[in-house]
Amino acid sequence: MKMKYLISVASLAISCLSMNPVLAHGDAKPQHGGIVQMVNDLSFELVAQADGATIYLMDHEKPMVTKGITGKLTVLQGSNKTETDIKEAGGNTLRVMGVKLGKGDKLVAALSNVGGKTMTVRFTIK
Repeated sequence: MKMKYLISVASLAISCLSMNPVLAHGDAKPQHGGIVQMVNDLSFELVAQADGATIYLMDHEKPMVTKGITGKLTVLQGSNKTETDIKEAGGNTLRVMGVKLGKGDKLVAALSNVGGKTMTVRFTIK
């Protein structure tokens, strides 16, 4: 009985040592100097610019075409709240025009038709 127990423990220890680590889809590192958020295996990178912002979409580290995607960006700046349209800009980019983003701003991008789904992505400017 004791020998069976030792064999069981040894087998379990060996199987734990040979297990492969679980890796996420993509590394969520910014490729354009922005802020990256992951939603449903898609990465959204928000890059603030002087005249608005660009959002880049990636699906498993490959650019995702934004054709047909629309939405609204809600920006919370302290007690002020503004909404701006999000429009496709070709390739894997979406554009938001006419908004000034700064440190501490909280953003919510409500996107329609992302692979046939509606998605909400939240960002905080640090």
